[in-house]
Amino acid sequence: MPKTFFITTAIYYTNSLPHVGHAYEMLLADVTARYHRLKGENVFFLTGVDQHGQKVQQSAAKAGVPPAEFVKGISQKFVDLGKKLDVQYDEWAETISDRHKKVVQGILQRLFDEGQIYRDKQTGYYSVRQEQFLTEKERGPDGEFGPEWGEIEFREEENYYFKLGQHKEWLLQYLNNRTDAVIPDFRQTELRNAVERISGDLCISRPKSRLDWGIELPFDRDFVTYVWFDALTNYISFAGYDPSKSNVKHQPSNFLDKWPALQIIGKDILAPAHGIYWLIMLHAIGFPDDQMPQLLVHGWWNLGGAKMSKSAGNIIDPFVLADKYGVDALRYYLMSDIATGQDADFSEERLVERYNADLANNIGNLVNRTLNMVQRYCEGRLTKPREGRKLPPDVIDGYKQLVAEYTAVTAAIRPDVLIERSLYLASVFNGFIEAQSPWNLAKSSEVEDRELLKDLLYDCAESARILAIIVSPMLPEAAHRIFDQLNWKMEPELHGKDRRFSLVDVEWGKLPDGHVVGKPTPLFPRIQL
Repeated sequence: MPKTFFITTAIYYTNSLPHVGHAYEMLLADVTARYHRLKGENVFFLTGVDQHGQKVQQSAAKAGVPPAEFVKGISQKFVDLGKKLDVQYDEWAETISDRHKKVVQGILQRLFDEGQIYRDKQTGYYSVRQEQFLTEKERGPDGEFGPEWGEIEFREEENYYFKLGQHKEWLLQYLNNRTDAVIPDFRQTELRNAVERISGDLCISRPKSRLDWGIELPFDRDFVTYVWFDALTNYISFAGYDPSKSNVKHQPSNFLDKWPALQIIGKDILAPAHGIYWLIMLHAIGFPDDQMPQLLVHGWWNLGGAKMSKSAGNIIDPFVLADKYGVDALRYYLMSDIATGQDADFSEERLVERYNADLANNIGNLVNRTLNMVQRYCEGRLTKPREGRKLPPDVIDGYKQLVAEYTAVTAAIRPDVLIERSLYLASVFNGFIEAQSPWNLAKSSEVEDRELLKDLLYDCAESARILAIIVSPMLPEAAHRIFDQLNWKMEPELHGKDRRFSLVDVEWGKLPDGHVVGKPTPLFPRIQL
């Protein structure tokens, strides 16, 4: 059985409602998953919500409801966002589930039994926002803790600690040996610099006297688990990991079939959470180097140069955008107007501009004018081109280059290439139509001109069919509409399903002789500001 492509997003913290940054991360993972399905690969796409922690408990108290009720409402908003944007994941993670709790406690007990967790007293400055004690290395040049740490308290309390520091040299060596452990590569450099600064161990508990909303330590019921040690484990707990088996080779086959994963995360949680805590946790419980996940680190959608956040009051609501402009417009803009790994400034004007220029005027124009001309000039019926007739060399070369580049791309790293190739194909055939002037051929009484017209319209319809396939990861709803208007692959069991599209089908000439197309309707109606 072929290996399953396993992709995850960072799970979303249920302390506040989803914003456009969450939508982007969901879509980046969804486009990647759809692209691999398009290539015929098995895919397991995991996403979900992180529901424990001090901030959640405080927010629930402020709202006057129990934490379980508070996180249920926020979690549902993230579920609704996935449905709204047509994100098709295979598993939804919720860290309050018994399934997850069993894995977290199993791992904690193993590490405790092996002497990798110990109890100690700590006195120092504590970040309420990050839920961790701070060291002198976290102070800025002015001797103060920066605003990224939020409210700082001085505390003295007993807790349990994981021997993080003893794995520092292993992690440095791992990052030296694997150059693509983190992508883009400049993020790996950032992570390595952060690893160099590791100076102590990780507090992995919180006393119930101040926090009872979490997973209890299996070896001391007076403490709950630190939220990151709990949340990070979701990547294996919902993939079928069995904590009772210390040797990874002895894990259940359904876990081994998926792991390791490509994990899509934001740049703010690379270090220390994913790049240090998570990789060291996996190493500590027996995962070899070749079973470490790959971390894809994306940038932020900013507004006016500032990161979107609840506290800053500059949140962009993706539900409002989807209702105002349509899901196609929002999916397209968030995937096309940012380079993976970099930041970008969000702009509604830019969303409309990209939609009208790329979708309405290019892709939508090609599909609509092609089907209109087939209906008008050929009674809706396609005629297979004559034997020996060939497309112009520039069209053939462009098509071959498109397929080669599209097939070779890594979707999560370069979704812009998928988009560029799709736009290129539409541009080529829109130009082909202008050059061949089918409206003039239709007026001609020459037999050769009428044959040329049939050849041209077949080629344009075929380009629309192939275009639907290659845009399907980014614009699944639009791809289905193109197939519907072409009257292609209309079997009820395929409708709305990813398997309606396959990269195998980009072979030229699949539409049969005499194929009858459907009635055209505008694919991407222009948006008027």
